[in-house]
Amino acid sequence: MILTNGKIWTGDPRRPWAEAVAIEGSRIAAVGRNAEIDTPAARGTERIDLGGRLAVPGFIDNHTHFIEGGFEMARARLRDAATPEEFARRIGEQAKRTAAGRWITGGSWDETRWDPSHLPTRAQIDSVTAEHPVFVSRLDTHMALANSRALALAGITRHTPDPPGGTIVRDAQGEPTGILKDAAQPLVQRVIPRASIEERMAAARAGLLEAARLGVTAFGDMSSPDDAFDDLHAWQRLDETGGLTARVHLFAPLLECERAQPFATERLRLGGVKGFADGSLGSSTAAFFEPLDDDRDNRGLMMAAMGDGRMRRAVEAANRRGLPIALHAIGDRAVDEVLTIFERLPPRRFRVEHAQHLSPALIARMARLGVIASMQPCHAVDDGRWAEARIGHERARWSWPFRSLLDAGVLVTFGSDWTVAPLDPILGIDAAVNLRGWFPEQTIAVEEALRCYTVNNAYALFRENEIGRIAPGMFADIAVLSEDLFAIPARRIAEVQVGMTIFDGTILR
Repeated sequence: MILTNGKIWTGDPRRPWAEAVAIEGSRIAAVGRNAEIDTPAARGTERIDLGGRLAVPGFIDNHTHFIEGGFEMARARLRDAATPEEFARRIGEQAKRTAAGRWITGGSWDETRWDPSHLPTRAQIDSVTAEHPVFVSRLDTHMALANSRALALAGITRHTPDPPGGTIVRDAQGEPTGILKDAAQPLVQRVIPRASIEERMAAARAGLLEAARLGVTAFGDMSSPDDAFDDLHAWQRLDETGGLTARVHLFAPLLECERAQPFATERLRLGGVKGFADGSLGSSTAAFFEPLDDDRDNRGLMMAAMGDGRMRRAVEAANRRGLPIALHAIGDRAVDEVLTIFERLPPRRFRVEHAQHLSPALIARMARLGVIASMQPCHAVDDGRWAEARIGHERARWSWPFRSLLDAGVLVTFGSDWTVAPLDPILGIDAAVNLRGWFPEQTIAVEEALRCYTVNNAYALFRENEIGRIAPGMFADIAVLSEDLFAIPARRIAEVQVGMTIFDGTILR
């Protein structure tokens, strides 16, 4: 296959721009000018005229909950429910479509869209879900709403204590409202019937179709601790049957790293292990040094494993085995404690997942330690609507500080956190370049955002010699866009679509 007449951003500093690409099998054979690639010797080769369109390396998403995303596509859509009444109505409609007794899950609700903003309660949905247990997650996945039937199945009452690292929200009388935060969520999750391997495979296929539509050809799958090994079996079966249309990097639970056996094929491998230091800003459980501005008694929640030494011991054990390590840390105190764990070890591409709320001192420390900031730009759009009210202006200035991180020499990678935010990398680029409503001094250039979605992600996944660039010898993973990101006004970036996705030298769409 030969792609000609394109504007090709290669991500390769030796040849950043080209007009044409030659592909042999699954690999890129040559990159250059039209005359260099489209020669008489190439007769009989399929030619695709790009007509001047922009082509870039296939997008790499640093952080997804991919199979959960596939499931979510068939569940109740609560993310844009603009009122509590609409929220309850949509759950009720899903109940009508669901067999009696079956669980209703998913959701991705966002109470900050409501005026006034307040957390939902089981009382709002009990009347429309009498025949169904319900457990629907907030969009950040750090808290969820259970109805009364789900609480009863889980055995949660007013007498149930808060687990370490979690909160059972209660009303003025001490009764559970149905909201469970962070480590309280497994109290219900453990009684939800597990999806079968076949159901997980079907969800993965649905997600892969969405990835192909959006030009995503590789991603990190941050499966939940309860699902990671079942998800692995589903991915392995898809790989064995030729069903993978992206390169999957599964991250296993750090606290169970002894079960994580390294493996690798061209399309599926253990990407590393992942642990949690704190919660999220949306759930008021991100761990900060100072109290939240809108809740002066709350500094967030540090996960129990951080306090009792299990996290440090697990990081050391995983590092001895050569496993890549990623730690979720959102608040400044969580990031600080994660860096303290990392700095005791030789530098090895350690990742801080999200790294949302930093400070100049933390940024300098990340640069000195060579720690990777694994960030998701769309969070600055979603959480940026209300973050300053929660943490104040000064802390907000150093939240999602893309420009400051890059200027300090920190390697930044981008992704979506799908289903927390849309999988679409174009929306992530738009968020990083425009930061609408946020601090404009933290915006970055289009080329920098592209690098964070391609070259830098490949490095973070230890695959910089295989993916992330359009260069000879690399896998032929390419996205062709409808418009030129470098030429259109920045305000129009979000309108750009992916017109063609090539994976392993094959056109997916």
